[in-house]
Amino acid sequence: MLLQIQDGTLSIGAQTVLAHFDFEIRGNEKIAIVGRNGCGKTTLLRLLAGELSLDRDDHSKAQGILTSRSLTTGLLCQQAFSDTTITVEEELLKSCPCPDKWDRERFTWEQEYDRLFTGFGFSKEDKRKRLSQFSGGEQTKIALIRLLLAHPDILLLDEPTNHLDVETTEWLEEYLRQYAGAVVMVSHDRFFLDRTADTVCEFRQQKLIRYAGNYTSYKEQKSRDLAIQERSYRHQQEEIERLEELIERFKNKPKKAAFARSRKKILERMPKIEKPPVEDYHMFTGALEPSVRSAKWVLEAEHLQIGYDKTLLELSLRIRRGQKIGIIGPNGAGKSTFLKTAAGLIPPVKGTLTLGQQVLMGYFDQQTAALQSDLTVVEHFHEQFPSLTDKEVRQTLGAFLFTGKDTAKKVSSLSGGEKSRLVLAELFKSCPNFFVLDEPTNHMDIPAKETLESAFRAYTGTLLFVSHDRYFIRQVAESLLIFDDQSVFYYPFGYEHYLTHRNQGSGEELAASLRAEEQALLSRLQSVPMPERHRLREYSTEQSYEDWQLRLLTEPMEQTRMELEQFWNARDEIQEWADPAYAEDCLLKETALTDAYTKCCLAWYDKWAEFHPEPDKKTGLLPS
Repeated sequence: MLLQIQDGTLSIGAQTVLAHFDFEIRGNEKIAIVGRNGCGKTTLLRLLAGELSLDRDDHSKAQGILTSRSLTTGLLCQQAFSDTTITVEEELLKSCPCPDKWDRERFTWEQEYDRLFTGFGFSKEDKRKRLSQFSGGEQTKIALIRLLLAHPDILLLDEPTNHLDVETTEWLEEYLRQYAGAVVMVSHDRFFLDRTADTVCEFRQQKLIRYAGNYTSYKEQKSRDLAIQERSYRHQQEEIERLEELIERFKNKPKKAAFARSRKKILERMPKIEKPPVEDYHMFTGALEPSVRSAKWVLEAEHLQIGYDKTLLELSLRIRRGQKIGIIGPNGAGKSTFLKTAAGLIPPVKGTLTLGQQVLMGYFDQQTAALQSDLTVVEHFHEQFPSLTDKEVRQTLGAFLFTGKDTAKKVSSLSGGEKSRLVLAELFKSCPNFFVLDEPTNHMDIPAKETLESAFRAYTGTLLFVSHDRYFIRQVAESLLIFDDQSVFYYPFGYEHYLTHRNQGSGEELAASLRAEEQALLSRLQSVPMPERHRLREYSTEQSYEDWQLRLLTEPMEQTRMELEQFWNARDEIQEWADPAYAEDCLLKETALTDAYTKCCLAWYDKWAEFHPEPDKKTGLLPS
């Protein structure tokens, strides 16, 4: 045990952040602190760093903070340097444990220094630059390097992935997983938390609720625990109501007075189950339908060259109705430029780009979210959609987490994340059939991101988006466009599949291995007469897309079938089947596996039926 807080209360001014809470850090735990913006996560980090103290409570003898002997902590803060006129090397040498240049300990420290410096994307020449020459984000990275070089027993990290690209974030994830000490971190990057955390502590009702596992495991446990608590609370309320009714009925009857008193004692001694907290946000449910059905091919690009003063890259692709494509790649690769070209905001350098018939585009980037208005949120939304009733406006805004006092805020006073949510609410209400989005989750907290994910999963139109939020990409994208070294490659599976297989080679090699048959078909087009080429090219692309979509559903179906067969084989060999309790458990498990397999089969058939529609019985024509 490195640190333990017992019966602590923490306040900032008149606001109580945590009340009578317990918390501990053991060994080399990697703890994620989660909760809504403003709940006190950063305040807790400052308490652990020794910058703040617990409230004094004369009535609590157990209150206090216990630490191991000679405990060291290190806090990553945003205001990192008091003097920015010195060089990076001069600043970092302050934390060197040995001033003797020829000492072995100094040599080991310098090796670690070089590894960290290059790991965060800096060059050796950057060491001699003054701190003032770096951006705020780069200064934060240098502060993190300084902190890691100190090797404290407990690392305290507040949004450590801010300003980091994906490659650097992945490097930091690996470093923290291997870090010998404990780590306590606050982050909105859920993928980062999944990769690094083994414990999650959630702020809830002025307490810290502890969960074992990473972020995804925490979400599953929390959902399950709240469901159990809700059922238990409801059953207890029914029991309380029943007992109170009995007490009231028999308390004045002499022959039943003892019975009434006994029931009253039962009621008084009953440990009360708290009503589970009602989340102040909710997820989208149901499908979100575009107002108009677009043509089958939503966007077609042929030898499209994109850029401003010079060509960044050339690409050819077709996007089919209903696809949800995430775009990934390094900064400066041309991802945002491609979206702007697709939206018609900048012209192509060369080549053709065509939108399909009846395509209604909804475009979003950080510039469109830079709203400035003295109107309130409700007034602004009414202005955009004057035909809506006040109830309809508030329902739409509520779906994007604008409730209560939020709707009365002036638009100009909203945070970046709130403005993004407002613009996205407007876009959804306009019912486009083709969303083109550039970093839609920037500045959003986790509940806002999860609400947006739920909305886009339910959306039945076409989606093309750029995001550095890997968790968002994993939840929403069904396929990927990989921008890599002035080239673009289509990857027909989701982000999790990509992460598993990307080490097979470069982006080009990876994409080539998946589309070998497609390329073989296209190469044979050279021997086909020109009028026939377009028809065969469309067939080839469409057939490949169909194969990929069915393959996505085949894998879980086969996995579930194997699990069911393994269960049947194991069940037949177990003698305890005669035990009624064991038999009931087996029956429940068999039912769950059978239901899961049935759902997988139905999903596969539904997708197959989508690609092979039956002709209309009256006209004999296939639906468009």
